[in-house]
Order: sequence, then C-alpha cells, then structure tokens
Amino acid sequence: MSLAVYAPLGGALMALGKVPDPVFAGQLVGSGVAIDPPPAAAEVKVLAPASGTVLKMHPHAFVIKTPDGVGILVHLGIDTVRLEGNGFTPHVAEGDDVQVGQKVITFDAAAVRAAGLSAVCPVVVLDSAPGSAQPPAITGNITTGALLFSWAAS
Repeated sequence: MSLAVYAPLGGALMALGKVPDPVFAGQLVGSGVAIDPPPAAAEVKVLAPASGTVLKMHPHAFVIKTPDGVGILVHLGIDTVRLEGNGFTPHVAEGDDVQVGQKVITFDAAAVRAAGLSAVCPVVVLDSAPGSAQPPAITGNITTGALLFSWAAS
C-alpha cells in the first residue's frame, strides 16, 4: 500500500528532526515532515492532507484515518494545547468524512508566535517507521495542496 500525503498548509519545509519538540523530532509518533507557516501569516487555512474520516479533532491538531486505515496527524504549532483553543477555528468534527484539500481548521499562526510558541506544523503518518515518509524535498517552500510526501507500508 502506498499513500500520497498533500500539504495541509503552505510554508517552509522542515525535517522532523528540526522540530522543537522531542516527540516529533525523534519520530516517536511516526514519520513525516513539518511546515513552518510564513512569518506574517495570520489566518492560515489548514486542509485535509488526504481523504478519509476525522478520527480525532482538537482545536490545535487532528487525525484523519484513510480508507486503508492509516492515521495522518496534523499538529498546528508546538505546545499549542496551552492556548486552550484560542486562535483556532475547527470547520469539521470527529466522525466527519473529508476529501483531500477540504478545509479542516483555520488558525492564527501570528497569535501562536506572539504567545511565544512555535507555529511549526508536523504532519506525520501515525505509528510509521522513522524515515519511512519520503518527501520530494525537505528544504524550500511548499504551497498548500502540493504533494508533501509519499509513504509506503512496509
């Protein structure tokens, strides 16, 4: 099984190892990449990186379960649970079916940074082997909706 994961938002690509959180940096929850929204970004529309069902929905993070049973986590910023939902607007709920590219959450990256937190957004395949997500590149910028990485079950 192979899975294409698309960029849920635009910004600078970053290897998970550079994410300022040891759980993501160590790929303890899975392999993937991170996206740092542009510095001036205020309202960031976050889209579904794949089609499937919303398995978990928090203001600062969500998991989509694909029809093949693969979970994809999108985490908006680091330690943003501390904001208790402030600056985040969910547009779907747990149990909803979503299509790749559908708006899931809007968040204020500038407010996250103003609170002294990182706005870096890890996108990972849950429970996947470290290094198993194959991004086309892990430098430069990516546009919303572009292919972020491919993943194949081993």
